[in-house]
Amino acid sequence: MMNQDIVQRLSKYRNVLYKLKGLGFVKVFSDNLGDALEISPALVRKDFSQFNLTGNKRGGYRIDDLLEKLNRLLGKDKPHKIVIVGCGKIGQALMNYHGFAREGIQVVAGFDVDPAILNPTAKTPIYDTKELKAFVKREGIKIAIMAVPDSAAAQVLDLLHACDLKGVLNFAPLQLKRTEKCIIRNINIGMEIENLFYFLRFSGKMGDVVPTKAS
Repeated sequence: MMNQDIVQRLSKYRNVLYKLKGLGFVKVFSDNLGDALEISPALVRKDFSQFNLTGNKRGGYRIDDLLEKLNRLLGKDKPHKIVIVGCGKIGQALMNYHGFAREGIQVVAGFDVDPAILNPTAKTPIYDTKELKAFVKREGIKIAIMAVPDSAAAQVLDLLHACDLKGVLNFAPLQLKRTEKCIIRNINIGMEIENLFYFLRFSGKMGDVVPTKAS
């Protein structure tokens, strides 16, 4: 299994390479990628050597060759199907997010327990959560996005484990722990915004906040 830090860097290399290609560049050097990611060129070369991503000191790396190999390494050479469990406001926003298609990700279905939300005939159908296990098995789904209230998160996670899913992106406002069989990434939007306010305050960018007394 690849180290998580390396996987993230490979994904960032890929994004930078697509931007450079869009600007008309044909070749790139480790210095360019290092500057873009704020890491050393030596680390770029070390990462590339681990996966036989070859170039030369004078000529650099051919961008098309790097992209072809990175796409294959990261599984971007074929579409990825995912499901969304919890189709409230966040779930619906994710289902309608066009950026997934650009990354080769297809939201094939949503699942919810609210009869008012279910819509099996929609472009992206929303089924009853009771149908999740059979759907996942039939469609070969490996990853789900979970966008449910914190009160339902533990129960829904048990269901996702029972479906033998390998990865869960959790938008519920509750930290969930990964297991040996399932990787979990927790996205707490409220906490992230709160942290930004903390960082701004302690970096001096918000100024001194002086509490006022009610008259």
